[in-house]
Amino acid sequence: MGYESWYLKASHPTEPIGVWIRYTTHQKPDQPETASLWFTLFADGGEPQAAKITVEPEALSRGGNAFIRIGDALIATGRAKGSALQASWDLTFDHDEPELRHLPSDRMYKSRLPRTKLTSPFPAARFSGSITFGDRTIELDGWPGMVGHNWGSEHAERWVWLQGSGFEDRGEDTWLDVAIGRIKIGPWTTPWVANGALSLAGDRHRIGGIGKSRATMIDEHPDHCVFSLPGQDVMVRGEVSAPRERFVGWIYADPDGSEHHTVNCSIAGLELEVTQTDSAMSTVQLQTPHGAAYELGMRETDHGIPIQPFPDG
Repeated sequence: MGYESWYLKASHPTEPIGVWIRYTTHQKPDQPETASLWFTLFADGGEPQAAKITVEPEALSRGGNAFIRIGDALIATGRAKGSALQASWDLTFDHDEPELRHLPSDRMYKSRLPRTKLTSPFPAARFSGSITFGDRTIELDGWPGMVGHNWGSEHAERWVWLQGSGFEDRGEDTWLDVAIGRIKIGPWTTPWVANGALSLAGDRHRIGGIGKSRATMIDEHPDHCVFSLPGQDVMVRGEVSAPRERFVGWIYADPDGSEHHTVNCSIAGLELEVTQTDSAMSTVQLQTPHGAAYELGMRETDHGIPIQPFPDG
């Protein structure tokens, strides 16, 4: 049993418009693997427009020239296309940077824990093509973003995903991509553990790790998060936020039958203070008004963000 997700996020370079697309699979014990396509358009400062379909098991395939195919939809190196209800997309992307493997060792990708594994095969990509929702079509021309991949047997008990690109006065080689989770082990839930990286002008700094958990500080809310994330040679402090009406809410199912509520805004504002903890102790300020993604996965259901009317699992 388990789940898998390929996803992309892209945001307009200068306007609060963005898209978040997911290709997912889900398998309960002794059941066939099902697949779904998820689409969210963030635009116009109002409520996101969202769509999702789940297809029969025989529509799912892997291999060949695609990471995953769900019916006529696919995501592959340099290409993503598909449709879900009134949404459709046909995108190409190029990229210059190598994969970001969030976990600090290859051994952790083969071990039972953590139960969620994740990478960003294309942590800094440029998207072109078109997306459509209803009678509206938006053209993308070099929008900054990323492509991610996660899989496992169980979601974290609670998680935060932070991604930022399009920082003011910075190039495409400056970005943030960090997953922070609390894992349930029997009756206990671990402290927050972060894994990811900050790239500064192409110089990649690893963030988090189990050994940094005591210094990892997360104050998370459905519409904002204040954080301190220690790294190998940096300390990253900051805040990510957006108005509540810009968040989309989804149900995420676990293979064991339980559920999380997940809220996401992929046109969030992000401010960072980066202290490089070398002998110079230099500090860098980074800001993007709407080039960040903030996702919070949680058990509570009283967060006030409307949940999309699509089941999962």
